[in-house]
Amino acid sequence: MEKKIWILSELYFPEESATGYYVTHVAEGLAREFSVQVLCAQPTYLARGIRAAAKEARNGVDIRRCWGTTFNKDILLFRLINLVTTTISICFNALMRIRRGDIMFVVTNPPTLPFLAAVVCRLRSATLILRIEDVYPEALSAGGILDKNGTIMRVLGALQGRLYKAADCIIVLGRDMQELVTRRIDGIQPRIVYISNWADLDEIVPLPRQDNRIIRELGLTEKFIIQYSGNMGRTHDIENIVECAKALHGNRSIHFLFIGWGAKEPWLRMTVDALALSNITVLPPQPRKDLVVSLNACDVAIVAFVQGMCGVSVPSRAYNNLAAGKLIIAATDPASDLAHLLEEEGLGWAVQPAAPDQLVNAIQDAFNKASLLPQMSSRARKIVEERFSKHRVQAQYAILFREIMGLQTGDHSNAN
Repeated sequence: MEKKIWILSELYFPEESATGYYVTHVAEGLAREFSVQVLCAQPTYLARGIRAAAKEARNGVDIRRCWGTTFNKDILLFRLINLVTTTISICFNALMRIRRGDIMFVVTNPPTLPFLAAVVCRLRSATLILRIEDVYPEALSAGGILDKNGTIMRVLGALQGRLYKAADCIIVLGRDMQELVTRRIDGIQPRIVYISNWADLDEIVPLPRQDNRIIRELGLTEKFIIQYSGNMGRTHDIENIVECAKALHGNRSIHFLFIGWGAKEPWLRMTVDALALSNITVLPPQPRKDLVVSLNACDVAIVAFVQGMCGVSVPSRAYNNLAAGKLIIAATDPASDLAHLLEEEGLGWAVQPAAPDQLVNAIQDAFNKASLLPQMSSRARKIVEERFSKHRVQAQYAILFREIMGLQTGDHSNAN
């Protein structure tokens, strides 16, 4: 009987948030060679409100969308309800369908999903491949939800370590994440493979600034624009960027553009209004088809994490920022994968998290070097083409799964 790959993820097409987008394209890449089945939920993020088909086949992948609540995830109680119902529903469907020898590929969104998935794999004698989107419980601690020194953190940390040991293979998205996961596991370790996310090089390209629709419509053609784009969640230091905007309010040439949504978006809009920060504009998330326009609506991109996020999460949007030819100012731990990338390749500025003075200095340095940015744009694009293309990453997944399925042996160094 043909072995199947079962992909378990809350988020999948038509969900266009980062996890949904990447898992969809990983699945479709694998479907060129393997039988791929997806068990997912109805959209609850960017596509919330859309009722997708319960069953459909798309680009070679058989998709089954399991029942679950679809409440507003930005309200913590509702998010927890979604988490529980989605986890139980997806894993029940997996238990009914997965057979001995199949491969289960599960992501950590929601974070409860891999635990029940591991039980299903044990019951069905299936292989468990775990892809870590965010490292828990560290993400909960960094987001202020749990006390990092509390009993709950220790218990959850121990459970997470047991989960990692139960996996046959763990896929991590960054070198810093690989180090963190390796430290978490005592004794015999499963195989840990680093496979990054990628930039959407076909859709995201550098565009002339003077032709940008968003810049024109906002009346920012004469401004130096610093853009934050993406999720404004609890682990993203939106407050740090706002502090910089307050400090630079007197410089009328610098403008901050936020594009996205998340738990901190209401706070951001309220603060901008309350403090009358005319140098900040906030826009809702743009459809993926307009992403090339929105990512080009700036001179420099900015990424900001709260403290304690080194290895916990990898900002995949940074690859698309670079694909658009934008250098990055990152408030991130100096040991993070993003900080290393920026420093190794000369693609921007990395400063300590929660240090607004350092961030202000980096922004002013970028502003003073504005005339040099266009010539540095091509380098940013070139690095992404060489290291972070979808074709290259999909090939790494294919190599890994061939090996796991016993279809190919030999040198698999490209998957590491």
